[in-house]
Amino acid sequence: MEMVRSGRVRRRWARLRTIGADDRGMTTAEYAVGTLAACALAAVLYKVVTSGPVQALLRSVIERAINVQF
Repeated sequence: MEMVRSGRVRRRWARLRTIGADDRGMTTAEYAVGTLAACALAAVLYKVVTSGPVQALLRSVIERAINVQF
C-alpha cells in the first residue's frame, strides 16, 4: 500500500510541476518586445541628436576639445 501511495504522490507532483511549464515561444516574444523597444529608443535618440540645438551643442563641445591648449 505504501508503494502505491508513493508512486501516486510522485506522479501527482510530477504533473503539478509541469503545469505552467509549457512556455514555448516566450523567449521569442520577449526578444520581439526587446527589439521593438531598442528600435524605438534608437529612433528617439536619432531625432534628439540630429536636432539643431543638440548639434550646435555637440559641435561647440568638440571644437573646445580640439582647441585645448596643453
